[in-house]
Amino acid sequence: MAEESYFDRISKQIKTGNEPFKWYRNRIKELGTPSVPELLRSGDLNRTPAFGSLNMFVYSPKLRNKLPYYDTFPLVLPLKRYSNGFLGLNFHYLPYALRARLLDAAGGDNLSISAIENNRLTRPCLKRYLYGFTKSAFRKIPDDDNLTAIMLPVQRFKKASATEVWSDSRKMI
Repeated sequence: MAEESYFDRISKQIKTGNEPFKWYRNRIKELGTPSVPELLRSGDLNRTPAFGSLNMFVYSPKLRNKLPYYDTFPLVLPLKRYSNGFLGLNFHYLPYALRARLLDAAGGDNLSISAIENNRLTRPCLKRYLYGFTKSAFRKIPDDDNLTAIMLPVQRFKKASATEVWSDSRKMI
């Protein structure tokens, strides 16, 4: 029998499917923050990101020495393919409430890129990723786990705290 994933444990607690933002945050606090390896090994892993879905992966940017800060464990909705990578929205660059607003604008469980193309919330999240700098496979998030995924406190910012990054993001919006 397969080991129960973190997402499975949250799903077992969902009663209506319409639990509020605060409910998710409280359940996640109760279960504790999952580790990066736990999240990666508990789902479908792919060599390339799944377009139209959220993806988690380990990343070390090419220009990390020049960037003011960066996320080494992005949660990304890929938008555009390139021969050497892709353009995507990293939800970790937004505080939790704004992540939920962006996810809702994108369609929640049925993500639509066209629905958020001109949304101001995407400004701080738009990032280019190069395949040569990914350090793990891509873990596709099942559509019904999107809300849980954006509520997980698993951003791994380097050179700045999440609070500092989110402050900058609010200024961009």
